[in-house]
Amino acid sequence: MPLPKLPSKPAALLAPKDYPKAERGKTVKPHIALVEPAAPIAAPAAKATPQPQARITGKSPVEKPRAATPKVLESRAKSTTSRIADKLGVSKLFVLDTNVLMHDPTSLFRFEEHDIYLPMITLEELDNHKKGMSEVARNARQISRSLDALVSDIAEDAIDLGIPLSKLGNKDAKGRLFFQTKLQNAKLPDGLPEGKADNQILGVVRALDQQYPDRPVVLVSKDINMRIKARAIGLPAEDYFNDHVLEDTDLLYSGIQQLPDDFWTKHGKGMESWQENKHGTSYTYYRVTGPHVPSMLMNQFVFIEPKNGEPAFYGQVTQINGKTAVLQTLRDYGHTKNSVWGITARNREQNFALNLLMNPECDFVTLLGQAGTGKTLLALAAGLAQVLETKNYNEIIVTRVTVPVGEDIGFLPGTEEEKMGPWMGAFDDNLEVLNKSDGDAGEWGRAATQDLIRSRIKIKSLNFMRGRTFVNKFLIIDEAQNLTPKQMKTLVTRAGPGTKIVCLGNIAQIDTPYLTEGSSGLTYVVDRFKGWSHSGHVTLARGERSRLADHASDVL
Repeated sequence: MPLPKLPSKPAALLAPKDYPKAERGKTVKPHIALVEPAAPIAAPAAKATPQPQARITGKSPVEKPRAATPKVLESRAKSTTSRIADKLGVSKLFVLDTNVLMHDPTSLFRFEEHDIYLPMITLEELDNHKKGMSEVARNARQISRSLDALVSDIAEDAIDLGIPLSKLGNKDAKGRLFFQTKLQNAKLPDGLPEGKADNQILGVVRALDQQYPDRPVVLVSKDINMRIKARAIGLPAEDYFNDHVLEDTDLLYSGIQQLPDDFWTKHGKGMESWQENKHGTSYTYYRVTGPHVPSMLMNQFVFIEPKNGEPAFYGQVTQINGKTAVLQTLRDYGHTKNSVWGITARNREQNFALNLLMNPECDFVTLLGQAGTGKTLLALAAGLAQVLETKNYNEIIVTRVTVPVGEDIGFLPGTEEEKMGPWMGAFDDNLEVLNKSDGDAGEWGRAATQDLIRSRIKIKSLNFMRGRTFVNKFLIIDEAQNLTPKQMKTLVTRAGPGTKIVCLGNIAQIDTPYLTEGSSGLTYVVDRFKGWSHSGHVTLARGERSRLADHASDVL
């Protein structure tokens, strides 16, 4: 039998006069207790325009059942106290755990009109983590500098009234920052050691909950066990999900849209068509107008596959202006005459991906897909064709995140390229496939080709990327799902004139601690770059590695 939920707020007792009286023939409705507006945590003079705040009593029974909406996942991530406060329009007081500040140094300014409370133990933990060159240490130093700038010119006796978070120019942060300035004693359940930092923060949350019963107090932590402990002792706690691009990765932009079968019927009136020759290939263009156009994005692939035997249509959106769009036909890379370094597209999505990879106007390409969908092979084949054949770029640079799947094997000997060798096994496997595609070259010819390819491929480590500028390079970032948004920004901003960046990854295989599908750097760039005229994205759906690999992806 499952345990009942513990209440996140103590229930309010009604006065006898407030109880509803039963009358014959009349249904008694439950009474919702709301106390008159109460003062916020700061003194009334601290804010120019204090917002009215009502006491929230009880929990989910006062809420009416909601219809299913796209934001269901977001509401589930929030605590019950937060959801009721949002419904009533009440400002909340968020108590931040140390890991939130070290995960996102700008988190102080991302809580809109709500106030923030920092326990003293949080500042102690920040001080303990500020040393070193790791990402966590850099974040700890950055948040310490922000806090110093906030408190620098505040009088000692005014710090209890709260510091406006908009003081440093963050206009969206309309709340105030409060520090723990006095010891707060709150009784925690027996058995919880009082000396542990997490338990001290829980004690502060309980004390604030008792001290300000008219305000919703919510703990925000990235630590799952911390949130479980908080909820177990009846305190509202939730994850910091401001860094999540999407709550549900099923809603992530796929780069592909299937058009309805009656698309030409509804959009063919007054349609214009013409042909142009670009990069040695003839393309047909269609200018269409209709109700389906506003849902399209630049460089998005569209297709119609009628079931009545009519020919299929595959196109790409090249222009959008209101309800008018220009669709361009694609080059068929599934045909052997259009093969790229001996590689042909085996399915619809691979054809879309090769159209992006071989397009010199597209500077930034992201390819998502499960293991065996051909991401690395397509990117390498396109890179070799444009470096050695068309000479659009002068070399291929390959990099990836060095996060091991199992235990680390220790230090690796050799130069930077030799140390990266074990991480680049996937590229070696694909190069072997690409070298065998030319059956007429013979053993000596293949060996010469392999030496030529090796001379044009440079393997670089992510650790030495800051400050570099790549000019006329074909940059491939493999396993990009293990990058944080900040690391992804560092890499993408390395691009100089004439450089193309290709990001490959599978968000279902994240090995970096504290990164999720919603907060991965790959998800971040896919969402932010969609609709830009010089970028494109394709989610590869079908595995082409082998029947064994495809079956394993489905059943394991």
